[in-house]
Amino acid sequence: MTNNPTPAEELRYLDRELGHLDARRAQLLMRRAWLVAAIGAAAAAPAGPSAAAPAGAAGRRPEARASGVQNTLLVLGGVLLTVAAIAFTLVSWGRMGIVGRSSVLGAVTVAALGAPVLLLRRGLRSTAETVAGIGLALTVLDAYALHRVALPGVPGTEWTAASAAALGALWAGYGLRWRALRLPLPAAVLVVQPALPLWALASAADFPVVAGAIVVTSASGAALALRVTTPALRTTAAVAALTSGLGAVLASGWQAWSATSGPDIAAGAVLLASVAVLAVAVAHASGRPGIALTGALTGGLLAVAALGVVPAKALPGDWPAAGWLLCALALGVTVLLPGTSPLPPGPVRRGLLLASGIVSAGAALWSAPVVAVGLVGPVRNTEDVWSGAGADPLPSPLDARLPDPLVVLLVLGALAVALYGYAVLARRRGGHGPWPSLGALVLAWGAALVLPLTLRLPYWAAVAAYLVLTTVLLALAWFGRPVTAPGPGAAPAVPPFPHPALALAVLTSLSTAFLALAAEVATLTVLALLTTLFAVTCTALRSGAGPAPTAAPVAAVAAFAYGTGLLGAVAASLELGPTGTALLLLVAPTAAVVLAGWLGDDPLTPAVEITGAVAALFAVGVAMSHAPALALVLGLCGVLAGATALRSGRRSVGYAAAALFLLAAWVRLAAWEVGTPEAYTLPVTVPALVVGLLRRRRPGTTSWRAYGPGLAATLLPSLATAWSDPGWPRPLLLGTAALAVTLLGARHRLQAPLALGGATLGLVALHELAPYLVQLAGVLPRWLAPALAGLLLLAVGATYEHRLRDVRRAKDALGRLG
Repeated sequence: MTNNPTPAEELRYLDRELGHLDARRAQLLMRRAWLVAAIGAAAAAPAGPSAAAPAGAAGRRPEARASGVQNTLLVLGGVLLTVAAIAFTLVSWGRMGIVGRSSVLGAVTVAALGAPVLLLRRGLRSTAETVAGIGLALTVLDAYALHRVALPGVPGTEWTAASAAALGALWAGYGLRWRALRLPLPAAVLVVQPALPLWALASAADFPVVAGAIVVTSASGAALALRVTTPALRTTAAVAALTSGLGAVLASGWQAWSATSGPDIAAGAVLLASVAVLAVAVAHASGRPGIALTGALTGGLLAVAALGVVPAKALPGDWPAAGWLLCALALGVTVLLPGTSPLPPGPVRRGLLLASGIVSAGAALWSAPVVAVGLVGPVRNTEDVWSGAGADPLPSPLDARLPDPLVVLLVLGALAVALYGYAVLARRRGGHGPWPSLGALVLAWGAALVLPLTLRLPYWAAVAAYLVLTTVLLALAWFGRPVTAPGPGAAPAVPPFPHPALALAVLTSLSTAFLALAAEVATLTVLALLTTLFAVTCTALRSGAGPAPTAAPVAAVAAFAYGTGLLGAVAASLELGPTGTALLLLVAPTAAVVLAGWLGDDPLTPAVEITGAVAALFAVGVAMSHAPALALVLGLCGVLAGATALRSGRRSVGYAAAALFLLAAWVRLAAWEVGTPEAYTLPVTVPALVVGLLRRRRPGTTSWRAYGPGLAATLLPSLATAWSDPGWPRPLLLGTAALAVTLLGARHRLQAPLALGGATLGLVALHELAPYLVQLAGVLPRWLAPALAGLLLLAVGATYEHRLRDVRRAKDALGRLG
């Protein structure tokens, strides 16, 4: 039966077959092209043994590219020809007449400059570049030869300036006429650079005119670098502009710094301002963000230098620092305030602001030593406490190495105002970073610390100033707005401290406390006020009235610390001695225990407890020199620890309470000159055995864990003492106690009492038998001991297996005990 396909099916079949044929044809054509290439490569290979070399040798590639070899040869040839021309000009010049010399050098120069035209027409561009370079070098020799022969009376500086200008024009025209040559135009830019400064030097102009010529040269190079599009020419112009700009900065700075008269200083300032304007103009015209930022930063720093050089030269002492800062702040205000700067937002503005910030940061660092004197200087009062308020209690900042405090005060105040204004402006524009506000707060705090040094306040006025500053900072921590103000949808930023104002308040309070140590009344008053201030602040922050409730533990620690110091000061004022002082200091840990119990599970509780524990350690340290007082203080500390252990979550403090009670008992016994060790060990043994009896009720608790520590605490020290005791009461009592412990262990089948009691009893018996053994050893002959040892070894060896079985049985029996 024949199945004839439909026309549509047959058409699809034919299309599929034609596709297969096309794919096969393309594969065959690719194979044919590869074979043709292989045959051509084999035909081009040199005949001889190398043609039959193995594939590995034939596959070696040349180490240098053809273009690299060509460029190397051309450059080397050009250098050699240039050297030959220089040698001809300098050495062989005098052997020819003037006509011959001019003809030879002129002809060679014309030939060197005309040959590239013919070489370019033939497509030899690299060779044309080399020959053009030789021609440019020959024009320099022509200028030198012309000066030596035709115009020897012209000064060298003037001739060099004129030659540089003429050669620059000639090379530029040559390069513009034949643009295919890449060398003439960059060379023209380089050769024309010294023309204007040399012309200024040749005309015997003043130094400001020479510096101005360098500035104009730099500006010309910068303008050319911004306008041209050829990479080589743009790079050359940029390098030339940077080099000239650096020279302009050095020349302008030298002019401004070394000048002594008003016009010369003004001229230097104008030159620096010109370079600054040039740098900002280049940054504004550049389309690259990195170049724009760098140029604006450089221009901003130069602008500050230009504006500040006049007050720096005119003002005495340290006042130039204020002048520099005002110039930097003026630059920042000009850039920030709307309507005062024509610059659009972008890298240029950021660069100028960065320049203003760098100068401002430098002024702040310059002021830091005086702030450190105001903060740390009162510590010197610890050398002579309560000696009376002297006429000059504050550290004097009049050292020649320290800046003037009045200038520092003005600098810090201006910085604080400026930074706060920037924070307000940034907040209005959508910025919510905490650092501007934090920086303004720190700068204002530094200015406040410098104020007493500036005014040379008397003692009580200085103490009052420090107290007022501490109060203001605590008020900022309480009522002030938070440093971080997150915007809509933004996560709250975490400040570097629970609250910066509180941190500064703590530092200022420390300086205030040290400053108050000069007088007794000041110490008591200041410590009482600081305790009250920090206690009130802690209460307010804990209640949530302030912006930072997490800062409450810091305020609590400060309040307890100053309260402890107040108690010590009161004790010293009343002359209570070590005992009274230690007992009075215990008021602080007592208050901490009571307050912690009242707070309960509160974030403030750990800080209160830790501070109370530290205060208790101070009390112990004060009582260390008097044993009865130390015993009493340790006992009271144990009571406080036991009261703390009664609260849930503080059960582990009970161990500390037991240790404190034990230490108190031992110290009291030592104070009574008790030397009997049992008096020290029995107070440990009895509670330990009671605790072991309670722990024994738990399943899995062995007798070693329950009774081992308690029994060892008394038996072992007593045993050590009994061995050195020549009397008989202690061994008798210890042996009796060991016998009772052994019998109890056997009665209740307990390992620890049986082992410890039996071992102690045996050692006591050996101690009592020792004198008789010594006497017996003196009577018996000396050969008896080795003989007995030998008989023992024989007996043990003969019954080793039986004895070993007995030892295992004894071990198993002991292991079955509790």
